[in-house]
Amino acid sequence: MKLLVLGAGRVGSAMAIDLAKEDWFDIAVADNDKSALERLTSRYPIEGVPADLADREQIRRIVRGYDLVISAVPGFMGFETLHSVLECKKSVVDISFFPEDPFELDSLAKASDVMAVVDCGVAPGMSNLLVGSVDTRLEQTERVLIYVGGLPTVRSWPSEYKAGFSPIDVIEEYTRPARLVSNGEVVIRPALSDPEQIEIENVGTLEAFNTDGLRTLIKTIDAPFMVEKTLRYPGHRERIALLRDFGFFNTAPLQVGSVSIRPIDFTSTLLIPQWKLIPGETELTVMRILVDGLKDGRRMRTTYEIMDRYDPETQTTSMARTTGYAATMVARLIAEDRLEGRGIIPPEWIGRDPEHVRFILEGLAQRGIHYVEDVSPLDD
Repeated sequence: MKLLVLGAGRVGSAMAIDLAKEDWFDIAVADNDKSALERLTSRYPIEGVPADLADREQIRRIVRGYDLVISAVPGFMGFETLHSVLECKKSVVDISFFPEDPFELDSLAKASDVMAVVDCGVAPGMSNLLVGSVDTRLEQTERVLIYVGGLPTVRSWPSEYKAGFSPIDVIEEYTRPARLVSNGEVVIRPALSDPEQIEIENVGTLEAFNTDGLRTLIKTIDAPFMVEKTLRYPGHRERIALLRDFGFFNTAPLQVGSVSIRPIDFTSTLLIPQWKLIPGETELTVMRILVDGLKDGRRMRTTYEIMDRYDPETQTTSMARTTGYAATMVARLIAEDRLEGRGIIPPEWIGRDPEHVRFILEGLAQRGIHYVEDVSPLDD
């Protein structure tokens, strides 16, 4: 099977390398960063395809020669990229964090007779899949709480943060309004709002705040309370909120002398270099998913937790592993004709099938990524 990965960044590269280990995949990676392509093609059986992924015509031209596409472009490019791939009648696994509603492309995907598995990373992604799995086991899902974050192992002033994925998408997390579900109604709260502290074993106290990570769960899971929160070291949220409230993330152009500049462009130019992981710098990914509901007349809580760290042997970041390998396991489901359906497929729908969940969790475990499940009664 010929498979094309769009994007040779940290996550896109990890996905390509993982899939290239299997002889029955012919892997290609498209990107305009020739040095990133060279790093891949010089060490692995991967073809490099120089391309400007912001150019929809170039995307349409290159994807036509492949059987399956994985999109790992930044979120601001994600929706249009997905649209272009579907126009070419190619099935796709998408990890980009775009703000648009993916179901807007459902009719196009169905008309093209293909499937698009969207938000297929760690969160959204595995969080959705596991919530969907628990939802099918309950008579009624009452509450969904998702806490997730990628963190540097070593805290350093001033931001105490490094980005394990596209830094521009991190800024999007901090500015995009967060959609929650409260008393059965969709509620919109500012990003960074409603902070709380939680304890994570072997990490310590972390701060959680609202972000827009529920995504398709808002439409697909019938639960009266749902919230997703991002985890950071205490203090980070307050500093980012201060920048936001002073207007440093504003997108409207600002006239500074004879120069017109968007504040967010200036801020990104300063922050992104500081947030980039340097080679060998370690980080970790933590996630806690709580799903409460009724089963056999009893209120039960199912908890999934993951603690994953940078892999020094392969020099792969935890965020690239936990995000990318979730997508590659779903790509294997599609390649092996295990996944049925056409149109937009959110991960929680994949989670409805216990065999799909087992396949993905076992594949992740083989790669050193372990989700720990606990089920316990709430009324004892």
